[in-house]
Amino acid sequence: MSKIVDAVKALDPTKPYFSYEFFPPKTTSGTENLYARIERMATFKPMFVAVTWGAGGSTAEKSLALAAACRNQAGLDVCLHLTCTNMDKEILDSALTQAREHNVKNILALRGDPPRGEEYWSSSSNEFHHAVDLVKYIKKTHGDFFCIGVAGYPEGHVDGVDTSGQDALKDIPFLVEKVRAGADFIITQVCYDTSKLIAWEKALREHESGVFNDILILPGLMPINTYQSFLRTAKLSHASIPSELLAKLDEIPVGDDDKVKQLGVEVLINMISDIFEKTERRVRGFHFYTLNLEKSVALVLEKSKVLALSRNELTSLPDASGPAKKTRRSSSLNVDNKIIVDEIREGLKNMDFMANAVDAGNPNIERTFDDALAISTGEGELGREATWDDFPNGRFGDSRSPAYGEIDGYGPSLHIDNAKAYKIWGYPVTPEDISNLIIKHICGKIEAIPWSDVSLSPETSLIQEELIQLNEKGYFTVSSQPATNSSKSNDKIFGWGPKNGYVFQKAFVEFFISANDWRKLKARIDNFEDVISYYASTSKNGFESNLASGSANAVTWGVFPNREILQSTIIEEESFKAWSEEAFSIWREWQRLYPKGTASYKLLDNIFNNYHLVTIVNHDYIDTESLWSVLLE
Repeated sequence: MSKIVDAVKALDPTKPYFSYEFFPPKTTSGTENLYARIERMATFKPMFVAVTWGAGGSTAEKSLALAAACRNQAGLDVCLHLTCTNMDKEILDSALTQAREHNVKNILALRGDPPRGEEYWSSSSNEFHHAVDLVKYIKKTHGDFFCIGVAGYPEGHVDGVDTSGQDALKDIPFLVEKVRAGADFIITQVCYDTSKLIAWEKALREHESGVFNDILILPGLMPINTYQSFLRTAKLSHASIPSELLAKLDEIPVGDDDKVKQLGVEVLINMISDIFEKTERRVRGFHFYTLNLEKSVALVLEKSKVLALSRNELTSLPDASGPAKKTRRSSSLNVDNKIIVDEIREGLKNMDFMANAVDAGNPNIERTFDDALAISTGEGELGREATWDDFPNGRFGDSRSPAYGEIDGYGPSLHIDNAKAYKIWGYPVTPEDISNLIIKHICGKIEAIPWSDVSLSPETSLIQEELIQLNEKGYFTVSSQPATNSSKSNDKIFGWGPKNGYVFQKAFVEFFISANDWRKLKARIDNFEDVISYYASTSKNGFESNLASGSANAVTWGVFPNREILQSTIIEEESFKAWSEEAFSIWREWQRLYPKGTASYKLLDNIFNNYHLVTIVNHDYIDTESLWSVLLE
């Protein structure tokens, strides 16, 4: 396997290339399906794939396992992320040793997000505070075995929400230090303003240090999957959004995610072309932050004239070993896509390697590339698998999707800096203080709670009084929705999806509740088990439900012309268990804001250890009040 810099040097000096980034899925079924997804996406021939790093524990092991699978099963060059967060020499040495054992020769060294609480970040056991510390240590202990990449910030790097000091030029000296320490390539933070990225690249090339003259620079590109996730990603990454792009997004009807995705594909195609030409092809590598989603990336790769150049010297394709491919085809292809697909297929058949493969009686070679194209068109069973990702709305998506639970790549955290957390959440010392904070969020008086850094949807206003009453009872609500029966898809409150459709919702609510209160509430719910179901868990992996094992509930679905029924919000056992671990970990993140032994620290510790997380679904969506009458009895 190759180092990235060596693989690029082997290319024609003007030929473009691209790479993917994946993260370890949160569910078992998502992990199994990601391996099949990687095989399909590998047929587009990426230069390498990057695997994100989990900070310590089982998540880090999942990162290493995924990197090994990409390398050993899919035969891809791999770049393993490593971050300073909770990193010590023992963990780092183990990760680097395992990387070498699997012949993973590329590392992306990142600072990562500092843990909450100064004592956790400045601990003497952690010698790695900045990415340059990782670069230096890797070079010192492993010489030139690894090709090392670092992050670049075309708009400047800032911590927290204050962007007043954001300045790309101020960051360049730190980037110089990382390159001088041994960095071989740069992958940029998400950026949607190509003019800023191009100006930043020019500033690097002309920098007096000379260290950037020939270094590889790969712009980081993230598809736009939904309007809300796009805005959240831009906010968290401090990426500016061009006014022209915002205007185009604002023209799309609320809830029409298909059109948002289509626009997102056009945006990336235009960005790639702009960067490639305006940097005079100095920048010819493009890195896709896939979020484990495949359809939008496949469409970009299919339609981008620049990246089509990366396939024009294709000499081999992976074999069809591994999970059996499903080959049934649909006759309902989008016409425009079908023309493109047929042209590409015909072109491939004319190549010597394809003709030889077909002559040799190996149909799997052609089918493998067909499978990859089917992803982007929605064709057949593979296209249907890609629709798992049509609603990448965090924890309420389909747990079979490799992207389940992740909408922006930032993972579970408070998503605000310490100063702002103290300002809006203060120093709670009683359960009533927690209830009052959540009530303020429900009423729009504070902008975030630890489980949500966005404002509530308009539909929440319909059950605002009920949510307030639940919190006054000591049920800390974190998610909910009202019921609706056959609302129009263009309804201003409930509407989503294509026009002329109808949407349906079951009422549900999720909250943290004390063990004693849960025993009482559960006894009451048991009287309505035919219509009300629940999942409940504790931080110690306790789990109970009145549903059969492996159950799943569609709680939002839509019926649209010329479509199968679409299920956009799903609550199921596997996804609930995965989310439960995250939800309780956020109590720990919040707890770490406060010194040990303080009243706030003790309160949050008690909730973490002694409360239940409960999700309750009412299946009678025609009676919009029945769930709340049971809970507030």
